[in-house]
Amino acid sequence: DVILEMRITKTSDINALSQSHYIEKILDKFINDDLNLARTPADISLYLSKNKVDAVSQLKYSQIIGSLMYLMNCTRLDIAYAVSKLNRYTSNPRENHWKVIIQVLRYLRFTRDHGLNFTRYTAILEGYCDANWILDTKESKSTSGYVFTLGGAAFSLKSS
Repeated sequence: DVILEMRITKTSDINALSQSHYIEKILDKFINDDLNLARTPADISLYLSKNKVDAVSQLKYSQIIGSLMYLMNCTRLDIAYAVSKLNRYTSNPRENHWKVIIQVLRYLRFTRDHGLNFTRYTAILEGYCDANWILDTKESKSTSGYVFTLGGAAFSLKSS
């Protein structure tokens, strides 16, 4: 019932994909001593910018980003925005970037049992998109994204 770190659960009404065991592996590897929880994946009040000095634990940061990207692409679409923003600074992270990445990990601890639920009812295709044009005025970068759902479960998304 587990393939590629995804647990598949089938019932008469629903098929579910979750990665709670993979989240536990990530948390044990990277923040096993932190017991705090977070209700949101990112704190939007923290401003992220390029680091002009030496990187802070760049290798560990990139390992966490890689783990989060796999998780995001498989079952945890809710962390896409935060991971997309954090991924911009993989080559040279600083303390502020670490605060946000720890927030994402705390959020995953709080929501570790979340996943994708596919109902067996009529499959309706829906699509949603949004854009945040050049909010980051210092770097002139915008963020946009979309999500497509089928029968209430997301199957395709992008945040860039």
